[in-house]
Amino acid sequence: MSHIRYEIVEHDGGWAYKLGDVFSETHPTHEGALNAARDAAARQSMPGETRPILYQDSAGQWHEETAQGMDRPETEVSDTAPGWAERELSGKS
Repeated sequence: MSHIRYEIVEHDGGWAYKLGDVFSETHPTHEGALNAARDAAARQSMPGETRPILYQDSAGQWHEETAQGMDRPETEVSDTAPGWAERELSGKS
């Protein structure tokens, strides 16, 4: 079973979660990004249908594979942003 990690990071004047080198949309608060990452991680680990998928790798090449509906990764949300609670409570970025 594969393992993926969503990481909470400061991004574009707010907060986002990151999977590898890909950022989510920007959220105004750390808590918003954390909740969105937890939701994405939960959905990622839910079983689904076996179906073909098409994706682009970091070199820009497209690949087509069959994703098995029961072959879901283990997920983790990593929240290592130092001092985020204090900044949000004080209104500072």
